[in-house]
Amino acid sequence: MRKKQFKAESKKLLDMMINSIYTHKEIFLRELISNASDATDKLYFKSLTDSSINASADDLKIRIDLDKEKRTITISDKGIGMTADELEKNLGTIARSDSLDFKKENEGSEGIDDVEVIGQFGVGFYSAFMVSDKVEVVSKALGSDEANKWISEGVDGYTVEPCEKEETGTTVTLYIKENTENDNYDEFLEQYRIEELVKKYSDYIRYPIVMEMTSQVPDKDNEGEYITEINDEILNSRVPLWRKNKSEIKNEDYNNFYKQKFYDYTDPALVIHTKTEGQATFDALMFIPKNAPMDFYSKDFEKGLQLYSNGVLIMDKCPDLLPDYFSFVRGLVDSADLTLNISREVLQHDHQLKIIAKAIEKKIRTELSKMLKKDREGYEAFYNTFGIQLKWGIYADYGMNKDSLKDLIMFKSSNGGYTTLKEYRERMADSQESIYYASGDSEEKIALLPQCEAIKEKGYEVLYFTDDVDEFAIQMLMEYDGKHFANILKDDVDLSTDDEKKELEAKNENAREMLEKMKGFIGDEVTAVRFTNKLGSHAVSLSAEGFVSLEMAKVLSQMPGADENVKAQLVLEINSEHSIAEKLLNADDEKLEKYTKILYNQARLIAGLSINNPTEFSDTICEMM
Repeated sequence: MRKKQFKAESKKLLDMMINSIYTHKEIFLRELISNASDATDKLYFKSLTDSSINASADDLKIRIDLDKEKRTITISDKGIGMTADELEKNLGTIARSDSLDFKKENEGSEGIDDVEVIGQFGVGFYSAFMVSDKVEVVSKALGSDEANKWISEGVDGYTVEPCEKEETGTTVTLYIKENTENDNYDEFLEQYRIEELVKKYSDYIRYPIVMEMTSQVPDKDNEGEYITEINDEILNSRVPLWRKNKSEIKNEDYNNFYKQKFYDYTDPALVIHTKTEGQATFDALMFIPKNAPMDFYSKDFEKGLQLYSNGVLIMDKCPDLLPDYFSFVRGLVDSADLTLNISREVLQHDHQLKIIAKAIEKKIRTELSKMLKKDREGYEAFYNTFGIQLKWGIYADYGMNKDSLKDLIMFKSSNGGYTTLKEYRERMADSQESIYYASGDSEEKIALLPQCEAIKEKGYEVLYFTDDVDEFAIQMLMEYDGKHFANILKDDVDLSTDDEKKELEAKNENAREMLEKMKGFIGDEVTAVRFTNKLGSHAVSLSAEGFVSLEMAKVLSQMPGADENVKAQLVLEINSEHSIAEKLLNADDEKLEKYTKILYNQARLIAGLSINNPTEFSDTICEMM
């Protein structure tokens, strides 16, 4: 029999199909099962429109058989089958999709909406050559008395010849390659591996995928002995949980699905199950974990939702479906509307994808808002784990998402516990002009700051910023509900009365010469030394002038390639009401220098900064004592 060449395509094109289009060799099973599902769908559709066709439950199955000795994998169905001409057209012409043609030809027919065509490009079949030296396809078309066999060893062409086959349908047999130095093909002849791949890619094909499985069970007649049982087992779940009505699903169903699917040992903190129809139709089932994955804050972490098309896994993690600030969300999206690329492995960046991503982002945000209102304890637990992501979301992309996230972020405050910006704003007195905050290593340390004590004595609430991103996010947010944010550790926060301001101004003017000497003793490490009246009972503190605060400077200095010129402009502030002020005014230059260095180092320690010479600092204190 004369071997035929592939129509319209060259050896180079088929080489590309086999070696370039698909990233992972294991994808071949997904493609062949999808083809079998399409063929079964067509038979099912025909049975709806032709009463003479009886599609029994046994007909609506897909079977996988393994033969280690012959090194074969066989995928068979009892679907609509193919004639000799159809074998020529569908398998002899690369990139021709009979499934897509079938859908178009029957558009508008009753029952066609139930046909979930998976194949679109007519190239999935050729992925079989990634793992096999030879492929045989035996097929008998519905209503035909003849069967035909298509055989190919790849780029050299193919043959088609009549053969015997009793039942309608198609059987695809792959002769698996021998192992090479770099590739282990034996794995595809193992039951566990096939079961694993079906679960991964084809678990939600609507038809049962059956395989003969061997297992060891206790021998009832001989205690301690085992016997081998061989049974047909269904490998796939068939009906996706996300396509069921919510009323049919219990919380434990969601929890078990999440733990099995995403390998977590705890129930999720929140389940989001949604179906959207319109510009893009899709089902989504998403979960917010209680705990962050071990690699969540590492460079190895990959965000993304699983992407399915008609129940077939297309991508294990599609990063375009989640913004970075919701990267902690796990779950999946299933849509038949997406435009896929030719290999069905990578999504085309089209308009529909953007619509789905936007809808998902909005849904997650809405559900988190509901959680905040209805389950405060649960939300605070979630926020302890993932809140920093939301704050980074406000800062990122030049604040593009700040308005959508600002009511989801929280901070600890001097009022006790967590507070949202909305709650802080509602508690503000009419006379309060700004939302006050202070940054530090912990809320306990912030509460002990001299400026914090003074602000609280005035009856005002202070937000405690303990994460590196906090101040950057607030700078991007700028204001909330008409009230600007004010850092109490900067010199521009002044709650004094006009009389107090005048009195302080006079004290600084009268002590100008002494304060300039003190500035000289410290050098360029501070931009000024001045008296202040906002330190409560404390003697000394550091504040910052300009845009960069003390905490911002700390964070920036720790970044890779940090600019040494980006520093906070420090001001040494001395409590004009403290007894130390009088001592300074009466000190000679020698003592003044020692007092100055002690006070400056004390202020640095209070601010959480290191001191340059701890030994000198200790010796000076002992000497003055």
